[in-house]
Amino acid sequence: MMDDDQRRRKELISALVADVPDFPREGVVFKDITPLLGSPAGFQAAITELVTSAPRDIDMVVGMEARGFIFAAPVALALGAGFVPVRKPGKLPGETISESFELEYGFETLTMHRNALRQGARVLVVDDVLATGGTIGATAALLRQMGAELVHVSVLMELTFLGGRERLAEAGIDSLTSVLTV
Repeated sequence: MMDDDQRRRKELISALVADVPDFPREGVVFKDITPLLGSPAGFQAAITELVTSAPRDIDMVVGMEARGFIFAAPVALALGAGFVPVRKPGKLPGETISESFELEYGFETLTMHRNALRQGARVLVVDDVLATGGTIGATAALLRQMGAELVHVSVLMELTFLGGRERLAEAGIDSLTSVLTV
């Protein structure tokens, strides 16, 4: 059950996410978080909600390029954990591991430093949006390659009509919270 402060935070966050019709292509309603990021109170509310839903016994927070970085880094600081970026190929120096996955319109690959996580590290994954689950699923595969434990996934917004939560559950990822559901 939500308390009054949490209800107010969620209302503020929701009010600051703008719908942009027909972007990036006709028929799509893009959820634009830039008004949220431009509001100190809104951005703080979003971080507070992500931290509130996160487990406390984690070692690292992993965020995916690019908007996931915006939320994952302050969540890591608030939890007293380290932050690990997951990037597109060619963006990280040194030795990396990679995982490719299918999108609605093609394929994408994510990478992380081979030595970014220790074996057995307890990890929280934070992202801005859960859509089809491809990005989070690929990140979970990277964590498995590293021998790390995915403890929980926290997202700012879940687009329920795209079925991402169900796809992640099929992949064994069932500890997931979202601040907003659409």
